[in-house]
Amino acid sequence: MEFIYKPHGVCSTKMTFEIDGETIRGLTVENGCNGNLKGIAKLISGRSVDEVIEALKGTTCGYKNTSCPDQIARALEAYRQTLQK
Repeated sequence: MEFIYKPHGVCSTKMTFEIDGETIRGLTVENGCNGNLKGIAKLISGRSVDEVIEALKGTTCGYKNTSCPDQIARALEAYRQTLQK
């Protein structure tokens, strides 16, 4: 399933997830720190939604109270909400 999320408070502008049930199969991010986000995408591929939320939620970037990793966690929480509807 493709899930698209618009992050808030960070440099990236669009996150597109490929999720198979509870397993993340892929992530592409528009804008932001390209190399870092490609690395994060590789690290989360094959992991469960819960595992990634737990690992990334609450990560900050400089003076911001969020970050791209935190936004990934928030996106996955939003994905969860769509499944419960």
